[in-house]
Order: sequence, then structure tokens, then C-alpha cells
Amino acid sequence: MTKKILLSFIIAIIFSANSKAQVDKNSDLYKTILSKDSLLFNVGFNTCDISQFENLLSNNLKFYHDKDGVSDKTKFLFDLKNGLCKSPETRQVKRFLVKESTEIFPLYKNGILYGAVHNGEHLFSEKRESQPGIAKFTNVWQLENGKWKLASSFSFDHQAYENKKTENPIFDNDVEIEKWLKQNNVPTLGLGIIENGKLQQVKVFGEITKGVSAPHNTIFNVASLTKPVTAMAALKLVSLGKWNLDEPLHKYWIDPDIANDSRNKKLTTRLILSHQTGFPNWRGNNDDEKLNFLFDPGTNYQYSGEGFEYLREALEKKFKKSLQQLADELIFQPLKMDDTRYVWDKNVDTTRLAIGYNKDGNAYETVKNKTPNAADDLMTTIEDYGKFLVSVMNSDGLITKVFDEMIAPQVASTRGKHFGLGFEIYDLGNGEYALSHGGSDKGVQTIAFIFPKTKQGLLIFTNSDTGASVYENLVKHYLGENGQKIFDIETK
Repeated sequence: MTKKILLSFIIAIIFSANSKAQVDKNSDLYKTILSKDSLLFNVGFNTCDISQFENLLSNNLKFYHDKDGVSDKTKFLFDLKNGLCKSPETRQVKRFLVKESTEIFPLYKNGILYGAVHNGEHLFSEKRESQPGIAKFTNVWQLENGKWKLASSFSFDHQAYENKKTENPIFDNDVEIEKWLKQNNVPTLGLGIIENGKLQQVKVFGEITKGVSAPHNTIFNVASLTKPVTAMAALKLVSLGKWNLDEPLHKYWIDPDIANDSRNKKLTTRLILSHQTGFPNWRGNNDDEKLNFLFDPGTNYQYSGEGFEYLREALEKKFKKSLQQLADELIFQPLKMDDTRYVWDKNVDTTRLAIGYNKDGNAYETVKNKTPNAADDLMTTIEDYGKFLVSVMNSDGLITKVFDEMIAPQVASTRGKHFGLGFEIYDLGNGEYALSHGGSDKGVQTIAFIFPKTKQGLLIFTNSDTGASVYENLVKHYLGENGQKIFDIETK
């Protein structure tokens, strides 16, 4: 049997697998294989980091290429070092996974998982502005002494991308998205798509640092998307009967700046979560940098980070735990949000951290909070925050009365919208509504939407002052008619 016949035979077997055997996109195996693919190509191939290949390739590797023949591990590494990676500083060839094409099948022996098959397509581009090529691939990953190794790889059906008939828009083409981000001066973009009450897709585009592609588990500072997390911690405590929405907070905390103002006795958790405290956004914006009331609590709307910090002080005094500890117990640990934290500590993986940039591409200094800020600077990933949004949408840990309070309009905000408890509410008509929150800071533009009735959602993370420029197209593409309604509300 010739090598060509053998290759065709193996491919036919792999691609004839029953589609029902595919693993779920939320499964640990799916995420593990995509992570290994990201290390192999985004870090290894795209940056000529040969050590990644040496660590991830099986010593028994067989690589089949429809134009270059068959290679073992030794030949593969030799060709890579002396070919594409001979001058890595000038090399521009990049490989991009077409994530929507991904199929992953588990391999078992005697009921024990020993490997996985990863089918899909990938694009190759010599330069950002050039027309890419496209090819199919099948990678067989195998567990060797408890570690995942690439045992066999097939790369075939290479052709110019322009020859491939497709009606996919820009958002189904990773190379086009990369170009689009560059045009908008957005170094890194993270997307989470929620459908049927589950986080179905996690997509991360761009570069984590110059020349290094951002991994799927990139860590972002999400600015004010911190507030919904703090809100949910408080609401879960309310649901447990350990906290009261309408109990005056002066029993636990009075800020020294307003100790002599009797209006401090009117402050409650409900007023804080709906931004009716009367506080400015931040006291640092005042000439004297002291906290003050702009109006009587409960009489108007004024977005305020200070309010959330006030709530943090009260919670920490009541429970004698930091907000980080409370969130760990109530949210992060139950949801396995392992990459999410309020504070900077030794567990932050700086190799995955998206640094913030201004519109000119200059980096901001990274915020490294040693104490929690209830309103700002949460560090998280698309996957972690997606899990959080799904839990909110499904009212996990909330009794019905509290969830109903959360989604009920508490106060009119802007452009005909209202604030509930922790989220802003869009009335989309016909009984449909969306809960939303955004985050904006130096080098941070983030936004999230969830639709509790239809169990859909979208989260967008960027690490640039210009990040909001990509919102409109993304919201309209992924949310369809509801996305258009949201845009109409924001621009009316």
C-alpha cells in the first residue's frame, strides 16, 4: 500500500466518525485540546518557539503533508528550524485556527481515555495584508505518561483561500478579524457567545504582546464589569438570609467623610446596586478628594463606583472577611472561575495578561491592587466571566424574590433605560429585555449582555482605549435583531 493510499485510508476513517461522538464545547477535553493547539501554533509556530514543539510532539510523531510528504519528529524539527524559522525575526508566516471548524473526538481503550482526534481547518498567511491559504487538518493527540503529546498530524487539501467558496462574513474568518482589529488599533479582542443557557464559544484574537498571539485563556482587566460580580455576591448573601437589601448600612460602616451628614443613615444595598446613593462616581474627582452627597439617597440616579466601595466596607465589617474571600466562597470557587480575582497576587499568570494600550499603541502601567476594589479592576478571562453570566441568567444561588428584584427597574438611568440591581436593563419590546453592563478605563473597554428569557448572551473584552469602536459590528452580528435594537436605543 502506497503512502498516499494509506493517508487517504486513515483520513477517511477519521472523518467518517459518528458526529454524536464529538465532545461538547464546554467539556474539559475540548478545552484541553484547544489549549494544546494554541500552545503548539499560537505560541510555537507563530513565534518560532521551537521548545513548544519539542515539549508537545511525541517522540513517535508522524506528520503527513499533502505536498511535502512524511516526516518524523527529527525531520519535522529540522525542517522548521532551517526553513520557516531560520530567520524568525523577519518571518511573517502565521497560522490561524478556524475555530468554527473544530471537531474533537475522544479515544478510549477498555473505557479509559488515552487520546483525542482534532479535525478542523486552518488558515496560513504570509503577511497580514496578503491573501491567506487554507487547509484541512487532523491531529491525533495521545496521553503519554499523563501528558498530552501530538502523535500524528495530517495536513491536506491546501488551496488559496480565494478558491474556497464561502459566504462566511468577516466574523467567521480569523484572518479578516485580525486585520480588522489592526485597523481599529485593538491589540486583543475576547468574545464569549452564550446560547441555550451555556457558554458555547470562547474566541480570543490579536496579540498578547508584540509578535505573540493571545491565547484563548487571556486574562483581561474588565474595569466596571467588576460591579455585577460584587452585586451578585451581595444578592447571594440576601438569598441565604445573611444580608438585607434595605437594611441601613450605617450599622456596619460610616465613611469618615460623611460621618456628620445624617443622610448616611439612608444608604442601603438596594440604593447602591441601583446607583441611587447620591455619591459622585469617585471622590477623587472632587477638588478636596472627599466623599460627599450630590443629592439625597433614593431620589435620583448617579452612577457611582464609590457606592460599591461603600458596600464592600459594610460587607467586610459584617462578615469579617475580605470581598475576595466572600466572592471566592460564593462565586469563584463554585463556578470554578480559577483565573478571576480582585487582587494581584502570585497566582496571576502574567504570560497571559492583556496589557492595556492607549489609542497610539502605548502601554499603560498595569493595575496591581493589593486590596479588593468592589467597582473596578477585576481580572478574569472570557471563559470565567462567561460562566458567571450564565449563572446570573439561570439565577443560580438566588431565590425567586431576589432574582425578580434584580431584573426589576429600580430607577431610570439614560436613554430610556433603567438600572436594576447590578445590571442596566434594556426594554426591547414584546416583553423581551436584556441585562447589560460595561467597563471603561485606561486601556480597557468591555461590555456584556444577557437575555434571561432566551438564554442568550454576548461578552466583549478589549485592551485598548479604542476598543469600543468594534462594539457595534459585533453586537449586531452576534445578537441579530436584538443587537440592532440595542444599538438603536444607544443612538436615539
